[in-house]
Order: sequence, then structure tokens, then C-alpha cells
Amino acid sequence: MATPFTNVATLSYNGSQIRSNTAVGMIESMLNVTKYAVNETYGAGDTLTYVVSIVNHSDSPLNGLTVSDDLAAYPFGTGTVQPLDFVGDSLQYYLNGVLQPDPAASTDDGLVLSGISVPAGGNATIVYSASVNGYAPLETGGAITNTVTVDSPAITAVTAEESVAVTNAAQLSLVKSVTPIPVAENGELTYTFQLMNSGNTAVVDTENATITDVFDPALTDISATLDGVALVEGVDYTYDEATGEFATANSVLSIPAATYTQDETTGEWRMIPGSVTLVVTGRISASAP
Repeated sequence: MATPFTNVATLSYNGSQIRSNTAVGMIESMLNVTKYAVNETYGAGDTLTYVVSIVNHSDSPLNGLTVSDDLAAYPFGTGTVQPLDFVGDSLQYYLNGVLQPDPAASTDDGLVLSGISVPAGGNATIVYSASVNGYAPLETGGAITNTVTVDSPAITAVTAEESVAVTNAAQLSLVKSVTPIPVAENGELTYTFQLMNSGNTAVVDTENATITDVFDPALTDISATLDGVALVEGVDYTYDEATGEFATANSVLSIPAATYTQDETTGEWRMIPGSVTLVVTGRISASAP
């Protein structure tokens, strides 16, 4: 990175002063650092991989450099929280494309790599991964932004920043239960379907999410509710008593996004899934096994 500087001279003559034009120069940094993330987005528990490239523009090798990554630490309360955890066995260190032994690494304050060298007119590349922990924001619009700094007593520190946005998507799961257990012949049986969304984006009815099932044994005289609201057979769902095939209609299911709150004491984010509950009740035929 080039830093401009300016200079103006003054000529004094017979009590007068004459200023020169402004001369502009540029100081080229000995080092240039860039950083990019392999991942375009992140979600809870993901692992992000970063590539740091350091270029030496001078005709002398630079040794004893320190490379520090703040792992996206940000102020919270009276301290800081760190949404990334360094993955220890992920570190790779290259000089002019040749793999080198791992440098010394410390994680007491972010990630600090020491003893880094860059050949004259050459480059060093450092690759490492970090896992997303509970301090990372997951709501829509969230991002992890971290900064890498290259420094030593012999140079002016240089920095590079990279930002990765949270994944904006629904994350669905389905849990099914049955009651009572056991059920008598010709008895009433209830299936409960719990639909949960751990993502930051709701599923809306126009996305045509559906639940299908084949009840075995087949049920008769069924009824269905969605979050306590009665559904209409032939409109909101279809059912075939002969085969036991059940399916909700398109545009029936809407599943809200999860909600996120940050603990006021610890700074950790807590997720409450969005959910809806489908209940189907029917009677087992006396002839069922």
C-alpha cells in the first residue's frame, strides 16, 4: 500500500519569503496483505476458511513477523466476545507456494502466529479455519467481520479485513409422535407433527411446503388441526382411507423464522425456533392387525 507525502520549500530574500510548489511523493509499503474467506456465508456451527496473502515488495527478506487475527472479537459490556474459534489442525503456511512447517500459534487473544518470514520479492500464504460459536449473530443482516494484522519492529503494521454474511434461509426439522401407546383395536389414535424452523427466514404459504404420510394401519374418520385451527378435508388436506395416504395442500403451511436474543450477561446468542403443530386424529379399523 502506498502512502502519499507532500513537501513545500521556502526561499527567503530581502525580508520576503517565496514558497515553492508542493512536491508530492509516495512511500511504498514493504508489505502488502490481503485476506479473503472461502465461504460466502455462514450459519450456526459452520467452519469458515480464510486465506491470508502477504507480499514483500522489498529486495530484502523480512523475518520475525507476527500475524494476528482478532477472530471477529467485538465489544460487549465491559469486555469483548469472540464469535470464531481457531481450528488448530487447519493451519497451513506457504512460502512462494512451498508448504512450510507450522508457525508457532497462540489463541490467548484471538489468533497470533509468530516467526513468519516472507522472501525478498516473494510471498507468504497462510490458510486456516475457524468455527462459528454462540457469539456469532444469526439474525437476518448479521455478519462476521474480522481483521488480520501483520507487524514487526522493523515495519509499519499492515491490516486487511474480511466480512462474511449470515446465511438467510429456513432450516426445517420435523418431529412426529403418536398417542396413545398402546392403542386398542378400533381405538382413537393421534399423530402429532411438530414443524420447527431454526433459520432466520420464514417459510410462507406461497412456497408450497407440504407434509405427506402413509398411515399404517390406515385410519378412518380423521380430523386435522394446524396450531389448533381445524383443517378442511379436500381443501386443506387430502386423505385416502383405503391406502392411508395423507397430504396437506399447497399454501397451507407457514412456518415462522426463529427468533434470536443476546444474553445480557454473557453475550451469547440464544435461538428459539419458529414452529407450527399439525395434529391428525382418526380411528383404527377393527380389522387392522
